[in-house]
Amino acid sequence: MNQPVIQRIMVGKPQTFGQKGSTEPMDREWRSGIVKDVVKGKIWAGKTNLEGDGQADKKHHGGAEKAIFAYPVSHYSYWQQKLNRTDFSIGAFGENLAVQHLTEADICIGDIFRIGEIMVQVSQPRQPCWKPARRWKIKDLALQIQQEGLTGWYFRVLKEGWIQEGHTLQLLERPYPQWTVAKCNDVMHHQKQDLQAAARLAQCELLAPNWRNRLYKRAQGEDQSDIRNRVIGPNEG
Repeated sequence: MNQPVIQRIMVGKPQTFGQKGSTEPMDREWRSGIVKDVVKGKIWAGKTNLEGDGQADKKHHGGAEKAIFAYPVSHYSYWQQKLNRTDFSIGAFGENLAVQHLTEADICIGDIFRIGEIMVQVSQPRQPCWKPARRWKIKDLALQIQQEGLTGWYFRVLKEGWIQEGHTLQLLERPYPQWTVAKCNDVMHHQKQDLQAAARLAQCELLAPNWRNRLYKRAQGEDQSDIRNRVIGPNEG
């Protein structure tokens, strides 16, 4: 396997898009930090985000468990073909790090990597909301991302410092080799009736608390979460 490397770094502050008062749901006004600019040179990675990055909905985005969002570069050829969109390329999902030679099948919850001066740890897969769909005017895009398992993942920052494009990701520790991001996505989204699988994953101490809590509730038969509200949301009208 080739050495994983950062191909591009991107950050952006929340912006307002759309038309206020539009009768078409996909054209209505909305606010998000999903559109990001490419960083040239070094950038500071802090405990909760990269310098210059921000989120509009801080209840569901950002924070220590979602400090840095990484997405595999290799997935974009698939999306371009599936969606028939040549403009669908690096940065389309609002990622901070576009990573080469690393996918959900290669990376595990709790993995610790050194990138430049920093140390990061895989905290959870990304669970897409309705905003990528709104950005690209594809109402079920978040559902497609989720169903295909091409979600990317989040890092928590264990050691702050400077990073830049071209830095490699050096694996330092792998405490949970059984829990790849791909496996976590499968348990969460495709094995909903397997309560034992949910219980086992909920016991992974380095998985983000929100994932553990939801899986624990599922294992107890108490999961009442509204997935459609997250993946479709106000795009339906």
